[in-house]
Amino acid sequence: MFEYFSPTRLIVGRGAIGRVPDLIREQGVRRGLVVTDPGLVAAGVAGRVLDVLRGADVPFAVYDRVEANPPFANVDEAYGVYVKERCDYLIGLGGGSSMDVAKCAGAAAAHDGQWRDLIGIGKCRNRIPFLLCVPTTYGTGSEVTPFAVVTDVETKFKASIGSPLITAHAGVLDPDLSVGLPLPIAGATGMDALTHAVESCVALTANPISEGLALHAIRLIGENLRQAAASDHNDEATERMLIASTVAGMAFSQTRLGNVHAMSHPVGGHFGVPHGVANAIILTRVMAYNSMACPQKFAEVARALGEPLEGLTTMAAAAASVEAVRRLGRDVGIPDGLAKVGVKKEAIPVLAEDAMKSGNILINPRKTRIEDIIRLYEESM
Repeated sequence: MFEYFSPTRLIVGRGAIGRVPDLIREQGVRRGLVVTDPGLVAAGVAGRVLDVLRGADVPFAVYDRVEANPPFANVDEAYGVYVKERCDYLIGLGGGSSMDVAKCAGAAAAHDGQWRDLIGIGKCRNRIPFLLCVPTTYGTGSEVTPFAVVTDVETKFKASIGSPLITAHAGVLDPDLSVGLPLPIAGATGMDALTHAVESCVALTANPISEGLALHAIRLIGENLRQAAASDHNDEATERMLIASTVAGMAFSQTRLGNVHAMSHPVGGHFGVPHGVANAIILTRVMAYNSMACPQKFAEVARALGEPLEGLTTMAAAAASVEAVRRLGRDVGIPDGLAKVGVKKEAIPVLAEDAMKSGNILINPRKTRIEDIIRLYEESM
């Protein structure tokens, strides 16, 4: 027996951002808080969205100080602006960091400011205020997931809130906001989406619906990530990558993830490595480790990536999925080891201890001890 739940309304396509004012008016809300980051402000992307709101006389306030791997302080600050400006809904504009801070600020609004008490799974009691997510990268899928991740800078631990009650009410996928991403961002976020899809597909919690979603996301990424990342003008490939990221988010919302995410979160918490980069580096190592536990599933991943499998054994087909992902990562500029992004080998024992705290370890398809995690970190260096 399994359940499937995905409450987010989606508007998809070029120019979709123009639908935002009508979408907001449908809710009967008064004043929104737009949560975004300084990079989007400097690039003019945030301004394009804010101009749509201004042009339609939609009142709003802005919190634009979200950091990568956002610290708890970002949530506190955003919630403070929400209260001060008397807002009653939120717009998360940007990558996963901005959307996750918006979710946590919404959780604070729904629980008298006590959002830290909600860290963990299933601790929320109340639905957050109306939340519209507008992703500008094609990685996290946060516009449809019931998770938000923020960093405790004192412990360097990335903490999660997981509850259907923090899922966005609506999402807008407009490729005009994402086309022409710099290659490092396009590559890392696209590989993040691929990680979500692969881990969801092979997780012990996978079901026929989540597997179908995950494999479709893998297929879309294999067909479109290189083109989207390599061009400043490929709207079609960019739109398909946005859809792939969202579909992967729908998949892992049902299943959670696995060892890759258990390992990448400590890397981000301790060394500030962008989440997508950490995932992409670790992914092939964990795929190779997991393949003996469910080779048929990895063969399906290889097939979805377009690998020729005729005449191959199941194990050889599974190995082909690892090589296909390795080539894709190389083509979109992913560094070939954690050392290249500043991770220190002497930190591996601490990283491994943090990784073992993740619930994702328990649903990874191959049983995993701390010694296995240490070895996987060593192979990823």
